Amino acid sequence: MYIANPIYDVVFKYMMEDKKVAKAFLSAIIEEEVLDLDFSAQEHTLRQPRRTEKKAEEEADDEDEKLFLTVCRFDFLAKIRVAGGGFKTVLIELQKAKFASDIMRFRRYIGVHYQNPDNIYGDENGRHARQIYCIFLLGYDIAIPGCPVIQVDCKTIDGTTKKELEETRNEFISSLHHRSWIIQISQLKRRRRNDVEKLLSVFDQENRAKNHHILSVDEKDFPKTYGDIINRLRMAFESEDMQIEMEMEDDILSEIKDKERQVAEMHKELKAKDKVIEESKKALEEKDKALEEKEQLIETLKAQLAKSRKQQKDGTGLS
Repeated sequence: MYIANPIYDVVFKYMMEDKKVAKAFLSAIIEEEVLDLDFSAQEHTLRQPRRTEKKAEEEADDEDEKLFLTVCRFDFLAKIRVAGGGFKTVLIELQKAKFASDIMRFRRYIGVHYQNPDNIYGDENGRHARQIYCIFLLGYDIAIPGCPVIQVDCKTIDGTTKKELEETRNEFISSLHHRSWIIQISQLKRRRRNDVEKLLSVFDQENRAKNHHILSVDEKDFPKTYGDIINRLRMAFESEDMQIEMEMEDDILSEIKDKERQVAEMHKELKAKDKVIEESKKALEEKDKALEEKEQLIETLKAQLAKSRKQQKDGTGLS
């Protein structure tokens, strides 16, 4: 069957807008049962807006309007089941990026959550800082080969014995340290070792079919629990509007890459010009030095000539 390629932000956004699908996807990644999601602060995306011809003409000279970075970021307030039948609420930040330069954005977004006084919740034991979960879907490698899904969770270690402490879910620690899941899309490459990798195979670009907008998958390859996710992506494939949106995203990325190439060429040209300038400066300094030496030689010769003439004059006068 054919599905829309969720590596496109517009497709991924469409997929995660369905609450049932979002719960299934997030539960699979964090390996905890998400009971409910609050979409109130759901999506933050920088995209190129649809523009009329008139508006496009008015803004044709505005470089800021011509170039938009595609950054896809979701914030979910999640209610998660915990051992013993209780639950906790956490903030799940899901960020999807295509460029390694986005790492500073990741830091900034996470920092905003830590500073936000609203990221607290209350229960019978009082008020607590809400734990933060971070999921990163990366369109590039971070130099850890053979590992599509990387889990990062802090360890608590006795500073003296260096032994890991059994109590790792301390509220003080979890309030100040966040758990992370890093997904290297390019490392999927047909790895299907567990249910999570089977689910993430919807991002495997080796399944591209007619064009980059479409992936060809076998519905039987996915556990039944992920059926809603696959169906949602199939619906996206069948949407004509979604195809148009993907073409727009292609145009944006193409423009970004063109700009990056232009900047790279400019840096290359500037570097070459700097080298020429430096060489010219060095040549001028050498010429100035040679000219100064010549001027000193001329002054020396003038002094010697003047002295010689004086001696001749004095000699003539004595006779």
